Amino acid sequence: MVVANDVATTQKKSPFSDFLPPPASLLPSSCSSSTATKSKQSKKPHRGGEWNGAEPSPRPTRVAAATGEQVWRGRRGRGRESRSRSGSNRRAFLVSKERRMAMTGYKYQAQELMRDYLLADPLVPYSSVLVGIVLCKMAYDLTRVLSSFYFKGYSSLTKIQRVEWNNRGMSSAHAIFITAISLYLVMSTDLFSDRLKGPITFRSSVISTFALGVSVGYFIADLAMIFWLYPSLGGMEYIVHHTLSLVAIAYTMLSGEGQFYTYMVLISETTTPEINLRWFLDTAGLKKSSAYLVNGILMFVAWLVARILLFVYVFYHIYLHYGQVMQMHAFGYYLTFIVPSVLFVMNTMWFMKILKGVKKTLGKWS
Repeated sequence: MVVANDVATTQKKSPFSDFLPPPASLLPSSCSSSTATKSKQSKKPHRGGEWNGAEPSPRPTRVAAATGEQVWRGRRGRGRESRSRSGSNRRAFLVSKERRMAMTGYKYQAQELMRDYLLADPLVPYSSVLVGIVLCKMAYDLTRVLSSFYFKGYSSLTKIQRVEWNNRGMSSAHAIFITAISLYLVMSTDLFSDRLKGPITFRSSVISTFALGVSVGYFIADLAMIFWLYPSLGGMEYIVHHTLSLVAIAYTMLSGEGQFYTYMVLISETTTPEINLRWFLDTAGLKKSSAYLVNGILMFVAWLVARILLFVYVFYHIYLHYGQVMQMHAFGYYLTFIVPSVLFVMNTMWFMKILKGVKKTLGKWS
């Protein structure tokens, strides 16, 4: 007993020994069984975590409790913040999705409007003419605005000079547009290719008809300005040129006949920007500049290719396809011969004047 007591006293005393029950060996059998049952029941999960039953977890202090409360509150705040962020992101996504759906709806509506009204087969000629007139007005106003900002001498021009300045800007815009469309349809597509079966004189498409309508709108607007301000914007030669062009283009637009030859002739509009630039430089007082000389040479070459040699090819093509030309309506048949012939004579007369001007300019520089 003494040895047992000594061993018991030599064992290390636990700091929680005051709270623990006595060992089961020192208790009666009935008490030990009840204590074992209680210990088994006490091995349930604790609120703070698992408890192995050996020692009770220490009661947290006020500082630990406060810290844990702050951590819990911080985690709860971050959870609320993340939920609010996810909610805002979800709302932003829904708004952007609604906007995309609205834009897609507007796009489809515009396409339906173009297909059902502007590009509908019965309405293409008339809607394209209206579009051409509106575009001419826009080009006229845009030339006026840009010139007033970037050309200091624009305000010092007379009223009729400003009108002609804006009118030439409008004609340059039309020339660039119709030349690009003509080259695309004649050279880049198979619409007028000899590889396709059928007469070339009866081929047309929605795009080709619409582009001709835009050109008709330009000639109507320009011819109206020439008549209104006659003879400030051009003499009788301009009236003849515009009238023949307007009649021929309008007929091919409405009937669909001879569009290939119409576009071949419209390629000659590639010389219009050079002619207008020559007038711009002369009006701005840059007639003796190198730009004036270079533009004159370019105008000479472009006129020779687009208004002389190209017309010769048109006549040759008509000769090769004369059987197909004979199938056209009588009015279209005569237009195919008369309009290119009259324009070729006028182009030759103007070309002789250009040639004299180039020789005169080169003589001054030499």
